[in-house]
Amino acid sequence: MIKKNRQALFLASILLLLVLPVFAQQTYKTIEGTVAERRPGNLITPIVGARVFSDKKHQVLTNADGNFSLQIPDTVQRIWIRAGQDRIDSAAVPTQEQRMRIVFPQMAQLNDVLITQHRFSTEISLLPTIKTERIGARELLKAACCNLSESFETTPSVDVAFTDAITGYKQIQLLGLAGPYTLITRENIPEVRGLAAITGLSFTPGPWIQNMQLSKGTGSVVNGYEGLAGQINVELQKPMEGDRLLLNVYQSAQGRSELNAIARFEPKKQVYGNLMVHGKYQWLAVDQNHDHYLDQLLGHSAIISNRWIGFTKKGLEWQVGAKAITQKQYGGSMHYDGVENPATASVWGLQQTLNRYDAWAKFGKIINNQPWKSVGFQMAVSNQQQTQQFGRRNYTANEKTAYANYIYQTILGSTLHVLKMGATAQYSQRHETVFQTPYHTQEFSGGVFTEYTRTFSSAWNAVLGMRADYHNLYGFYYTPRLHIRYGPNEHWAWRMSVGKAYRSPAIWAENPGIFAGNRQVRVLPTDATGAYGLGNEQAWNAGINATYKFKFNYRPGTLSTDYYYTHFIQQVVVDYENPREVLFYTSREKSFAHSLQVQLDYELKRKWDLRLAYRYHNVQMNYQNGLMPKALNAPHRAFVNTAYTTHTHWSFDATLQWTGPKRIPSTLGNPEADQLPTQSPSFVMVNAHINKTIKKQWDVYAGVENLFNTMQTNMILGASDPFGPFFDAALVWGPAMGRTIYAGMRWRLPEAKPL
Repeated sequence: MIKKNRQALFLASILLLLVLPVFAQQTYKTIEGTVAERRPGNLITPIVGARVFSDKKHQVLTNADGNFSLQIPDTVQRIWIRAGQDRIDSAAVPTQEQRMRIVFPQMAQLNDVLITQHRFSTEISLLPTIKTERIGARELLKAACCNLSESFETTPSVDVAFTDAITGYKQIQLLGLAGPYTLITRENIPEVRGLAAITGLSFTPGPWIQNMQLSKGTGSVVNGYEGLAGQINVELQKPMEGDRLLLNVYQSAQGRSELNAIARFEPKKQVYGNLMVHGKYQWLAVDQNHDHYLDQLLGHSAIISNRWIGFTKKGLEWQVGAKAITQKQYGGSMHYDGVENPATASVWGLQQTLNRYDAWAKFGKIINNQPWKSVGFQMAVSNQQQTQQFGRRNYTANEKTAYANYIYQTILGSTLHVLKMGATAQYSQRHETVFQTPYHTQEFSGGVFTEYTRTFSSAWNAVLGMRADYHNLYGFYYTPRLHIRYGPNEHWAWRMSVGKAYRSPAIWAENPGIFAGNRQVRVLPTDATGAYGLGNEQAWNAGINATYKFKFNYRPGTLSTDYYYTHFIQQVVVDYENPREVLFYTSREKSFAHSLQVQLDYELKRKWDLRLAYRYHNVQMNYQNGLMPKALNAPHRAFVNTAYTTHTHWSFDATLQWTGPKRIPSTLGNPEADQLPTQSPSFVMVNAHINKTIKKQWDVYAGVENLFNTMQTNMILGASDPFGPFFDAALVWGPAMGRTIYAGMRWRLPEAKPL
């Protein structure tokens, strides 16, 4: 009976989403077009910044391609176009859905006028319904950005922490929640999940990234039922734009050598390809805190990716690509040579090998030359194999995944009503061996979604979405999500969101710290049919944010603030509260997270930017001992970043982050020398970066991370007896690596300019 009611509820929800637009009152319509001018030689070129308007309330400026999209009342029959002070024209509004094309006649040759507009390296647009931070290439160049996990040093929304004191893995946190709660996609295809939930952040080298889009809270249902804390979408360098060849060389004083190369080519018209290569070699043994254990793993890794993008005359766009990753690393004691089997060695050692293969394809097509009607299809497969030996503990895993997503988009009457619908399927098969115990997990989920976007006016719009998926282990998932935007003028935008999200835990891959110690690991089964005998995770997330763009002393600035509340219906808890063991269990008791952030971006003077931010996270988890603050999570954080670029192409960047105290799980059962206080001290991290551009083809850069050499003391408990019961490297509250000085250079071969 309950199952039938759920199915009826889902069908009713889908029907409601489809019927609502029919009864909506149509008061506005959107017209799109291009404004251009005729140049000598009968050359037509776009006009940037032309004003298109029907009245003072309804106006817009053309973008860099001369395109515009203007919302006007249905009763308007004519619009006006002003290009500069002396050129003005009008045009009749087309009665049917078609693009407008306004071409101004050739003017007499005047002296060149250069108009510049300041853009922050991280931008928040006032127009989208979902608040999205666009992290551009300039932001990524403020630091070395060796891989994705190191690309957020200047982004206050994302916290980066070490998983343990042995592997040196970094994980991100959004809204105070662990990285796996964030949906990380590569061009809207899920990638960092499952076995790659932590290690996958190192599979995307920084120089490969063109830009990223970061959104908090539940996102679009088009991207799936996951993404409780938010989504980070990574855009890689495109084959059809940018430099023909890019080389990047990086070297740190701690023995980390890296090389990145990107080459792009166009073997035939409208077909573009690129080849991206990455190599890393960690060759110097470093122990900056003098505990006789390596601060980072030694070894090498290589990544290669190749993709092709093509366009046909019939409007079909396609993309295919593949990526291969191989890693071989070792670490642990300074006396471990990396050759002997760690399980039989007299000193504590770590060995790990990893191989991963990805392939993907995308297809998109505009139907019947109607820009508002299109179909798209995405699919991806991967295979990851890894073997890890932590002292006398072993972990081997093999995972195969498949993903497919079909999207259909159209309008209902006008572009004020946009409808998306489609279907998604995901499959994963994971075989793991943990301490000689095998685990086999096979998950499949498939479902449908629909999303309706309604534009009420230039100030109000909303997105209402609904998904229904069936999971072979956990049954039906119903995922409603709502986003509303109110932008009363060109300075303000208020947004709110509410939605539900689900996820399946991959407890061993998501918690590598449990292997870097000798705690007893126990899984307390709560769901006989669930993965690892555990239930899934379910939560509601609601948020509100405001963005204000202003000018002070003729300089632009952006002030944004957001608040999100997460309420867990069911959560998988990783419990370190007993110093002798780690427990995994499903909690259905109250757990929640409050997250508040205030951020200011301001141009102090020309080419000198300042960013200030404060974050407050109140994350409470329901352990066996009751509701307590989440362990190793700082409620208070502050952030300062400043960047300055000179007219001689020098750029300087500095970031200061203050992290407040964190609660440390109890260590009272340990010997006094291996006990930690119940709360960590606050600490400050300072990074600095300098870059010089030479003749537009060369960049030479250098920098320092952790300038004041801040490190956690007593990071590895029981370090003198690694095979004893008190050995534990998982309670990391501070930096696991000390001061790092680095230098590098980039060389690019630009695209040849047409004659």
